[in-house]
Amino acid sequence: MASADLRQELDCSICLNIYTDPVTLRCGHNFCRVCIDRVLDTQKGSGVYTCPECRAECQERPVLIRNITLCNIVGSFLSTQNKKCSIHKKILEYYCIEDADCICASCSLIGQHRGHQMESVDEAAEKKKEKLRNVCQKLSTKREETEKRVQRLQERMRADQEKAACVTETVTALFRDIRRQLEDLEKRVLSEISRQEENVSRSVSDLIQQLEIKKDKLSRKMCHIEELCNMCDPVTVLKEPDTGDLCDTEDSERHDNRLHGVGDLDVGLISGTLHTLSDVIRGINIGIYVQEATDILLDVNTAANNIHISDDRKTASVLLNQNHPETPERFQCDQVISTRRFSSGRHYWEVEISKSKSWRVGMCYPCIDRRGRQSYIGYNNKSWALCGGYNKLYSVRHDSKVIRLHDTIPCGRVRIYLDYEAGQLSFYSLCDPIKHLHTVTATFTEPLHAALWLYGGCIKISGGVRK
Repeated sequence: MASADLRQELDCSICLNIYTDPVTLRCGHNFCRVCIDRVLDTQKGSGVYTCPECRAECQERPVLIRNITLCNIVGSFLSTQNKKCSIHKKILEYYCIEDADCICASCSLIGQHRGHQMESVDEAAEKKKEKLRNVCQKLSTKREETEKRVQRLQERMRADQEKAACVTETVTALFRDIRRQLEDLEKRVLSEISRQEENVSRSVSDLIQQLEIKKDKLSRKMCHIEELCNMCDPVTVLKEPDTGDLCDTEDSERHDNRLHGVGDLDVGLISGTLHTLSDVIRGINIGIYVQEATDILLDVNTAANNIHISDDRKTASVLLNQNHPETPERFQCDQVISTRRFSSGRHYWEVEISKSKSWRVGMCYPCIDRRGRQSYIGYNNKSWALCGGYNKLYSVRHDSKVIRLHDTIPCGRVRIYLDYEAGQLSFYSLCDPIKHLHTVTATFTEPLHAALWLYGGCIKISGGVRK
């Protein structure tokens, strides 16, 4: 009865439910905070605020004061109620293991839990706490692992940023040097053109000056001859020296030869100077991408019996029963590796995979198994592979772990890039534009061979370049 009376005293007169965050007005009446706020909101336009219980008026909106004592009483009451059986109103002493429910003694004897396996509430709670501690420990371990992953990623990001900054500085310096070399080359070429133009102009000017003198001399002679022709005295005319030397053809030829000797601009010399531009371009390759011709050739001694290797050892095709001689290096699965191995440096090589139904391309250690499923590249800890198949889904495999890729390779050409010291193996789609597919990070402990696996069709290697 006392419990019922207490329950009634804890009801809000507005919502008629037990108080939620009870507050007190100046008149001393208590309400749920949300309930009295709604009532006061409705009274806002009336000019006066009144208590819903006693109608006490207030000109200004009353300040709501949280009733801490009443809050504690409500909390204590709800806690007590929660510890009692809703049917028998008795304290919950037992825990029904089968129904996972707390029950009273009456429930265990005459109720629906009769005959079920029981244990005390305290014992069950202690077991539950132990489980929760174990869960918490596991969560703590996972959180530590997550923190370590975050730290590794942050370190990777810092390393990438430092690397990008270093490459940016190198490229900036390179292009600055290229611009300087090009400016110097432009100055040299323009200076050479100016020098040749000046020499040609000076030689031609000298010839023009000589010819102008000769022209004046010829003009004077012509005037004298015309005077002779107009004379009436034949004796005077006959006494005049012969003028045949004025029409000397050898003198004209000599001037013509001198004119031809002047020549045009020496384009060959200018072109030779411009060849320095090729040296500048080669300097770019030497500065960043030292290109060294290198072929990746397929090792016939490792090719499976169903794999045909072309004469240039660049193409692997599926062709049954090739009758290859048995060797310890030969694969049992339809697979082949390269003759060359890589134990340092940066390299890339490219393959045409569009003519193969299902394929894997990548790299492997020379100690990879030659028999069984463990010999497939990507299916062991000695190899890494980019895989594609009928369903046009792509993935990267290592030690049978699969990373699904969302990108496609519509052009059917792939580049494999290896940075041995950095422990990075990257795969790119060679469509336009080139797209990065995935980068594997590892610590390489042995030399690496290029490796191919195919099912149907053929795979062609289009060569490699060492950086």
